[in-house]
Amino acid sequence: MHQSALTTTAAFQALESHASDARRFTMRELFAADAQRFSRMSLEAAGLFLDYSKNRIDGRTLELLMNLARERGVEPVRDAMFLGARINNTENRAVLHTALRAPRDKQITVDGQDVTADVHGVLDRIRTFSDAVRSGAWLGHSGKPITDVVNIGIGGSDLGPKMVCLALRQYAHPRLTMHFVSNVDGHDIDATLAKVNPETTLFIIASKTFTTAETMMNAGTARKWFLQHAPEDALAKHFVAVSTNVDAIKQFGIDPANMFPFWDWVGGRYSVWSAIGLPVALCVGYGYFSDFLAGAHALDEHFRSAPLEQNLPVLLAMIGFWNRQFLGCTSVSIAPYHQDLNRFPAYLQQLDMESNGKRVTKSGAPVDTPTCPVIWGDVGTNGQHAYFQLLHQGTDVTPIDFIAALRPSHEYQNHHTALLANCFAQSEAFMKGKTPDEVRADLKAQNLSEDEIERLVPHKTFPGNIPSNTILVEYLTPAALGALVALYEHKTFVQGVLWNVNSFDQWGVELGKVLAKKIEAELSGAAQPQAHDSSTNGLIARAKAAV
Repeated sequence: MHQSALTTTAAFQALESHASDARRFTMRELFAADAQRFSRMSLEAAGLFLDYSKNRIDGRTLELLMNLARERGVEPVRDAMFLGARINNTENRAVLHTALRAPRDKQITVDGQDVTADVHGVLDRIRTFSDAVRSGAWLGHSGKPITDVVNIGIGGSDLGPKMVCLALRQYAHPRLTMHFVSNVDGHDIDATLAKVNPETTLFIIASKTFTTAETMMNAGTARKWFLQHAPEDALAKHFVAVSTNVDAIKQFGIDPANMFPFWDWVGGRYSVWSAIGLPVALCVGYGYFSDFLAGAHALDEHFRSAPLEQNLPVLLAMIGFWNRQFLGCTSVSIAPYHQDLNRFPAYLQQLDMESNGKRVTKSGAPVDTPTCPVIWGDVGTNGQHAYFQLLHQGTDVTPIDFIAALRPSHEYQNHHTALLANCFAQSEAFMKGKTPDEVRADLKAQNLSEDEIERLVPHKTFPGNIPSNTILVEYLTPAALGALVALYEHKTFVQGVLWNVNSFDQWGVELGKVLAKKIEAELSGAAQPQAHDSSTNGLIARAKAAV
């Protein structure tokens, strides 16, 4: 169905008119005018609490944003996704990561195939295998139990399971140490192989086609290293595959019984719920992995059924769109105030930017508005001592998502109190800022001279009025983490619908890979250098001279 340009819609034009006034909103005034602002602009579902009151919006802004969501068809496109329609139009695929966390009794059919039965068939195999490894029943070739698991993948086959294993550290099996190798840079696998024992290490090769260049180079290196210490028939005890290419894995030496498949309707950055999550099941156990899936499913049900005005992903998406389109915010900073979420910003970078970093619509026409902002961040309180200076007093306005757990999984309550105090204080400071008069009052209390006060005022003034959301969970449990990840998945989806881009392809990943194959052959001497630009030719020559 052809969709008109975003800027020509009545809802967008109403927002544009409203924005000319709304840009003058100050959050101090908005809070002062409405004693109930926090309760009106906060919402709870699926174990997540969202406070979106610290944004430069009012009730009219939200009303107009929801009008736009309806005019752009968020609800019917959402329903089509859940029903297995081929909404990935450039690859003619369904988009059914939600089916990966649906309960066994919820039938979902694609092209006459019962997807739910397929999914739970693989989950049952994951449970059997992970139980065997964790219990010590699965032994290496010399009769010893597995102590180290090395996941070799890249992109979604690395970022998702790595982020989740780190986030759920408190649930990890005490005997198993998880390692993740993704970079084609040999320093990555070299550092990992130096830590592990071939007799007690299990390698997971995660590549749907078993042809991903970086993954297969690392897998080949791991195989060669292993065979320096063990006979070839030992490979089947130490290598398993998350793939669908039976012939390739057999040729590699992996037993097809230890191949865990997934499907073309699972995009890489949406795949942690599939067999790509095998490292998670090994790390925390199938029961907690199942809780992780259940948390995501709870958020799916909320997203699918809640009215737009009370829908967590929709609110997050529409406010993000407002900040991007009408306040000119070019990036979003993710600030988890939880050390175990230290890879969550990197995970969201791929999820959001690989999905919506697009410049043409589904029909191939240029998008007529800015699309995905840059996603970046780090854990609090580390970020406060690094880049928060720019957020507070820089020349750009950067919205922030604060994420925190109300209760810790450790016993050091004074640490957690200090952590939450910093989180809440930062969101207040970004909202309020500090006026010149407030700075003067502080400096006068220090008995400084008038000249010294006036000299310091501009340096100590904070503009404030910087948007933020705060997302809270009670504990960082597997279920809470599942809901949190699903929240951002659906936020990304909603924004993709607004821009009418395909959030489920990633052609931009391919061009550099194609060129890299040519240059790799030239660097190795297997091919004569072709005509590049003078810079690329010069770099190739310099690298060859260094060998």
